[in-house]
Amino acid sequence: MPSKKILFVVTSHGTIGDHKTGLWLEEFAVPYNEFKKQGYEIKVASIAGGAVPLDPNSLEGDTGEFDEAKALLKDTPPLTRDDAHGFDAIFLPGGHGTVFDFPNSHDLQVVVCQFAEDDKVIGSVCHGPSGLVMAACENGAPIVKGKKVSAFTDSEEAEMNLTEEVPFLLETRLRELGAEFVKGDNWADFAVADGKLVTGQNPQSSLSVAKKVIEVLEA
Repeated sequence: MPSKKILFVVTSHGTIGDHKTGLWLEEFAVPYNEFKKQGYEIKVASIAGGAVPLDPNSLEGDTGEFDEAKALLKDTPPLTRDDAHGFDAIFLPGGHGTVFDFPNSHDLQVVVCQFAEDDKVIGSVCHGPSGLVMAACENGAPIVKGKKVSAFTDSEEAEMNLTEEVPFLLETRLRELGAEFVKGDNWADFAVADGKLVTGQNPQSSLSVAKKVIEVLEA
């Protein structure tokens, strides 16, 4: 049986206010390592291509277990509409960079919509679901409408003192789009699957989201 193929799409945006941001490493590397253990084939693309900016705070305590995943971020191909085909799942890790470039990428919207229309698995964690907020497909309805969805919460954003720095609050936006937003306590490990859509609340949820994606793929 051929191995499953996973497409990761990561942010290319590296600043928030006066601070450096980007991809939150754990949210990419933990799922990457889990999918590799399953023998899945993996492609990593970014919104703009090239080197992926990493949030400096996500590198604290790096013990080397993410080295293989990190190496793939040094020079990534840009996402194109061709990436809408040939994969079994798409995974959108977060980091504050995503709230700036994910919603503004028409290619990402096209790719995510195609995955939804083909009934393929869509996984995402923390700020990664900002890649779902513009994804209204052929029928015009948001793909999150009526779905149980989790993501970085408004109260977690407030604890980070970044409420005024982000272009929108992700929990609020998902609720406005008709998602049934579900969550745990701040910084709790929380993930939810609704059909082929799998989402998690924060960096602490990265492993849980990856395991749920695997469960859905293998079902």
